[in-house]
Amino acid sequence: MSEATQTPENLDSLHHVAISVSSISEAVKWYTTTFRCQIAYQDDTWALLKFANVSLALVIPEQHPPHLGFVTPRAREYGTLKRHRDGTESIYIADSAGNAVELLAPETV
Repeated sequence: MSEATQTPENLDSLHHVAISVSSISEAVKWYTTTFRCQIAYQDDTWALLKFANVSLALVIPEQHPPHLGFVTPRAREYGTLKRHRDGTESIYIADSAGNAVELLAPETV
């Protein structure tokens, strides 16, 4: 299928953007006070905030690198997926510039 004929249903989706923070609780407080969003998950090492069009993951450097998380049916083509505490399964790869990219299996999101 060419790019011109792809529909939104045929495209992979950006699930989340993960940014590094020094304190999960302080970052959650700032984001939920500043923006209209919902806390989907929070502990001492990461949090997931739901916005209308995408999620924002807050991570501490010792646990996860800052990254982009995409939902794609091709995730398993890159190796064995890891199950995470939120039930999703994914694998981390690097893009052509060395940025961390997480590929999430659609049936686990």
